[in-house]
Formats: sequence, structure tokens, C-alpha cells
Amino acid sequence: MSDTDAPWMAQALGLAEQALYITTPNPRVGCVLVSPLGDCIGQGHTQAVGLAHAEVMALNQARELGHDTRGATAYVTLEPCSHHGRTPPCCDALIQAQLARVVVSISDPNPLVAGQGMARLRAAGIEVTLGEGHDRAREINIGFFKRMQTGLPWVRLKIAASIDGQTSLSNGQSQWITGPAAREDGHHWRARACAVLTGVGTVLQDNPLLDARLVNTPRQPPLVVVDSQWQTPLQAALWQPERALWICGAQANSAQRQALAQRGAQTTVLANPSGKVDLAALLADLGQRGINELHIEAGHKLNGSWLREGLVDELLLYLAPRLLGPGQGMANLPSLESLDAAIRLRWVDCTPVGDDLRLMARVLR
Repeated sequence: MSDTDAPWMAQALGLAEQALYITTPNPRVGCVLVSPLGDCIGQGHTQAVGLAHAEVMALNQARELGHDTRGATAYVTLEPCSHHGRTPPCCDALIQAQLARVVVSISDPNPLVAGQGMARLRAAGIEVTLGEGHDRAREINIGFFKRMQTGLPWVRLKIAASIDGQTSLSNGQSQWITGPAAREDGHHWRARACAVLTGVGTVLQDNPLLDARLVNTPRQPPLVVVDSQWQTPLQAALWQPERALWICGAQANSAQRQALAQRGAQTTVLANPSGKVDLAALLADLGQRGINELHIEAGHKLNGSWLREGLVDELLLYLAPRLLGPGQGMANLPSLESLDAAIRLRWVDCTPVGDDLRLMARVLR
């Protein structure tokens, strides 16, 4: 790799992060074009589904500015696609632009690409370098990688709690344990998710919006409600124009389900033998719908169910510097007989957010 690769790829990765809120179900990709003289002549990131990918955005900008792309280097945060989906293959656009070199952070896990994009570039005589910015590129698209490799979304469980682990008082009061900065930060994670999930208990108790109104985003992620008995109120705050609402229940047919469907919700029946929603089946269903990242904000009972079934990948914890004493904990988990039976986690981040602390931990498989 050239000594100049790292800063240009860092710029491309910054562009990819600008696409966090808009590209689902496609990956977030950034591209920077650099002339043989070492000048940036074009850049861009992937747009909303069906629109231009990062490479095409960068090439279009270079042409609009009157730059010659021949002999240039492209820094791309994910392997250029080689198949014709909603848009033509990006590797063909790079070949037609007569580039000399393409630097790629990471290969595409999509079986329709998976090395074929880089192979076509090399076959056209373009030098391809792989690996610069690998870890950050994967983090930006962690859900896309998991869905391509397993068919399932990346599951992020968000919890706001006191430092002694309470998410509400014994009387149910929970607004607000954490401060405004933590709430705004939490909306960023909602906005980047492909879907937000909660349980009907949270809907009935708190009547939340569960949107990303505190950040500037052109898209509100669909809301998924786990509601075994179709109890979601028809006038709940979560009903919002132009925002998809998916409700998953366990009863095959009922007047309540029909009323919710008539109100505009998509309803699905996925029942387990206990008459509750089959969470594993729900996760597979969301993967088939193209959900890369699933963001969960629910009560301690549903949190416990997701954790007990081993379906959570990551915990997003906001801890407030206060002690609440007896109340509701983070998750309803069974009593253990041995420490070896504990759910083991690995810390990946610890960041102060306002007066609170944001902790991120991933479940060790």
C-alpha cells in the first residue's frame, strides 16, 4: 500500500458514515477519486435504494467538474458490485472511466459479488489493493455483513438505566433516567437501524413514539411491535404517517388483528409452542425483509427473552450517575446455579455522553 492510501481511505470512510441513515437494505459505501497528481477530483456516497452507488456518485462529480478520470485512483470502502441489481455494476463504471488503481477496504460478503468485482477490475488491467480501513468499513456495515453471511439481522439491544441497573422505579416511572444528550445519542442509533423493535407492554405503559426525531434524518425506520394478543391501541402515538408499522402476534386470526391491519399495520403470525411470538422466527422474517440492523428498545421481560434465546449481538447501555434502589432491572433473566452459565460479553466502547455513560458490549458466542 502507498503511504498516501490511509488518509484518502479515511475520507472515503467518512463519506460512508454520511450514508448511515439512508441506504438500507444496501450497504453504506464511500468513494474518493484521486488524480495521478494526487488531487481529489470527485467523491460521493451511496444514495437511497435504487439510486446511485458511491462509485457512480464520485465519477459523476468528477465529470461535472470537468476532470479527466483516466489514470486516477478510486478509494472505495466496499468492493465495487459486479452484478446488475437495481443499478448497473459499479465495477463496469470504474473500468469505463479508465482508472489505473482501485483501493478497497473490504470484500463484499454478498454472494453475488464476493470477490468478483475485484476480479473484473484486475481482468481489465486495473491494479486492486485490498485491506486499507478494513475494520472501520466492516463496523459501518456490521448488519449488512451479518445478514449476507447468516440471513439474520445484527441485533442491538438498547437500555437506559441507573448505575445500579434499574430501568424504572417500582411504580413504573422511567422518564427520564438519563439526560437529554444520551437521549439524542440514542436517536442516532435508532436512525441508523433498519428497524426499531419494542413490545406491546412498552406501548401500553409508555405510549412512546420510538422515532428518530432528535436527529436530522430523511427516513424513519419501520417500527416492529411484538404483540402476541394484538393489543396495540389503534390511537397509540406510534402510528405515524409514512412510517411502516409491523406487528407480530401469536394468534392466527382475531378481530383485533383485522382492525390493526385496517389501520395500516402489516401483521404477521409467528407463534411458538407457548403461545408467544417466536422471536427466532421473527428475526429470520426480518432478515428476509432486508433488515440489516435491528434496534430493540423494550421492557425487562422482552429484553430477557431476546437474551435468553441467544439472539442479541450487542448491548447499547446508557448509565446515569444515580442510584434508584428497588425497581425494574435491565432484563428478566433466570437465576443461575453457576457463574459459567452467565451470558459473557466483550466491551467495545465506553464514552461519556453528557452526564451519562454510553457502554457498548458484544455477546461472546
